[in-house]
Amino acid sequence: MGLTDQLNKPGDSNEITRNYFNSLLIEMRHFDSVLPSTELTLYGETFKTPVMMAALSHLNNVWPDGMVEMARGAKAADAVNWAGMGDEAEFERITATGARTIKIIKPYADHDMIMNRIEHAERHGAMAVGMDLDHSFSGNGQFDEILGLPMSPKTLDDIKQFVRSTRLPFVVKGVLSEQDARKCLEAGVQGIVVSHHHGIMRHAVPPLMILPRIAKVINGEMPIFVDCGVADGYDVFKTLALGATAVSAGRVIMEPLGKSGADGVRDTIVRITEELAGVMGRTCSPDLDHIDPAVIWPTEG
Repeated sequence: MGLTDQLNKPGDSNEITRNYFNSLLIEMRHFDSVLPSTELTLYGETFKTPVMMAALSHLNNVWPDGMVEMARGAKAADAVNWAGMGDEAEFERITATGARTIKIIKPYADHDMIMNRIEHAERHGAMAVGMDLDHSFSGNGQFDEILGLPMSPKTLDDIKQFVRSTRLPFVVKGVLSEQDARKCLEAGVQGIVVSHHHGIMRHAVPPLMILPRIAKVINGEMPIFVDCGVADGYDVFKTLALGATAVSAGRVIMEPLGKSGADGVRDTIVRITEELAGVMGRTCSPDLDHIDPAVIWPTEG
């Protein structure tokens, strides 16, 4: 079934996203190629890979203290770690691993709670802090509620206030439109995550479909991160070629984490990064800043 057919019938956003990933083909180039570098520079720090952890939460059913174990794996792979919902003690254990971690905070209705969590993240060594705005509403059009805590949508002035409240870069997660990308620029945000939060809304546009438009709006003024369904180095390459700075891997690390803990996470990041390097070598892409988007060939409209 083609992407157009999939979009014209009720369907899962994750399936639509997977179909779009698969619809993108890669042109090979060989003359004047060099050994590629997968090195990522982000917020003044350097990492071996643009493959990052996703902003996951509550992984204790996967591995004891699973969020901390995931951070250990990210640290071992010299990759950026992300942390989603969790208590302050857990976040302190995460940063104690030495993993450079971006903390994502829910859009709580209680702004004092948000400010306290921003301050705590900054005090305990977060690399950056941010918010996943896509959790403001539930599927019935009411304000969302997570673990008994009410959420609420945020205004442009709210985001400006959060940006001003910290010395850390502030990241907005759940950007899936040019309109929100422009507002992030206006708010002084220093990073965005192009994402539909693993299908939080059905029929959501695939992140890679809208990514080039968002990248044009951002015009290099801040890093662009992408998540949702990244499975291997080919997915990572396609995402970087279309305008991303780095890519988050979430569910692809769950099984390795459950089987082997931090070693499984590390090995998965290394494998995906090696696959990425392989594609870069075969497309004359010397580093992350010099991947020609023209090597990507869409096969469906």
